[in-house]
Amino acid sequence: MKQMVSFVLNGIPVEVAVKPEATLLEMLRDEIGLTSPKCGCNHGDCGACTVHLDNQAVKSCLVLAMTVQGREVVTLDGITPSQGLHPIQQAFYEKGAPQCGYCTPGMVMAADAFLHRNPHPTLEEIKEALSGNLCRCGSYEKYAQAVLAVANGEYGPLPEGREQDV
Repeated sequence: MKQMVSFVLNGIPVEVAVKPEATLLEMLRDEIGLTSPKCGCNHGDCGACTVHLDNQAVKSCLVLAMTVQGREVVTLDGITPSQGLHPIQQAFYEKGAPQCGYCTPGMVMAADAFLHRNPHPTLEEIKEALSGNLCRCGSYEKYAQAVLAVANGEYGPLPEGREQDV
């Protein structure tokens, strides 16, 4: 039997009926229809499903949907402006980081949460922060260099608020 869960998704209050055993990833994709969080492994190993939960990067396949009651969830859709790209997306694009692109939403979300915690990281700190996100194409160095470029201000400041146009 499904139960109702109410939370803020990308700045908008929502109420969704979910099975008690459903994960946040399943709720976002199957019940709400957001496809930016990807299901890469469903075990928390790959990071393709990374979203922000109360401003912290989490692997949504490991979070029970019912536990987001009254909390704030932000997906890639919530940080991407209605016009143009988020600075991290722009850097990834210009630095040629994405190959197949499957890991990219999770990489963006992990990088965004990290840069909000540590706006002036070293390359080694960036690599450590992204280490929970697998890229099967092997673009790790390009992703790390792109995040460093954002941290160095090459793509302007990161948006302060996370409630972007959906």
